[in-house]
Amino acid sequence: MADQANVSPILSQQLLLNVAEQLKLPLLQIARQAEYGRLTNQPDLKTIQATADTALQLLDNYLLGVRLNVSDQQLSIEQVSIASVLYDAAQQLDGFAKSYGVALELNIAGKFGPVMANRQGLQSALVSLGAAMIEALPAQESPDLKIQLATHRCRYGIVAGLYSDVEQLTSKALNQGRRLQAVSRQPLINVSHTSAAGVFVADAILHAMQLKLKTSRHHRLYGLGAVLKPNYQMQLV
Repeated sequence: MADQANVSPILSQQLLLNVAEQLKLPLLQIARQAEYGRLTNQPDLKTIQATADTALQLLDNYLLGVRLNVSDQQLSIEQVSIASVLYDAAQQLDGFAKSYGVALELNIAGKFGPVMANRQGLQSALVSLGAAMIEALPAQESPDLKIQLATHRCRYGIVAGLYSDVEQLTSKALNQGRRLQAVSRQPLINVSHTSAAGVFVADAILHAMQLKLKTSRHHRLYGLGAVLKPNYQMQLV
């Protein structure tokens, strides 16, 4: 378990401010969509529901990150299929992505054995990252509104992450965002016009799992993800 004495104050202050700032956007979107629906008598209920669901997921994931970091609860570690987690994360993000005109793709080509992880924590982290990237992508004026949920091998293990063509998504930008998240409304200023709370919620969840959120490159795309350790015993069976 991570050093809780160092993590708890950060979570209580920085993350709470970050999440509160982030929630303004979906609440404003829901209010505008509801007003438009009232005036036109054609409410877009699917978009309203997707926006509300994503806001609730952010809150749930934030609470999970806080609980895992500030309590003495031991994480349940199990054999996890990364392909399965990525698929379920894509399903959770699908409605929200469509509301932003962003296409989701799965890239799980290749044979990857199970890894040891907390499934709920890993999926929550990926969903949080995905929501933040979906919101950020249209403002980047990207020619290709597409996010890829992918896994691939690296020399340290197996990477699970989300990727797009936003080249501003660098380790320098991520580290700067970590420093600015408590004092800026746009800590990832070159990446997202929002507070990008999902990125820092994912950071907290992965920290509790003794993993680290990292920037990553895959097939000429830029992304965020975590390196997971394979379960070598299962691969030898």
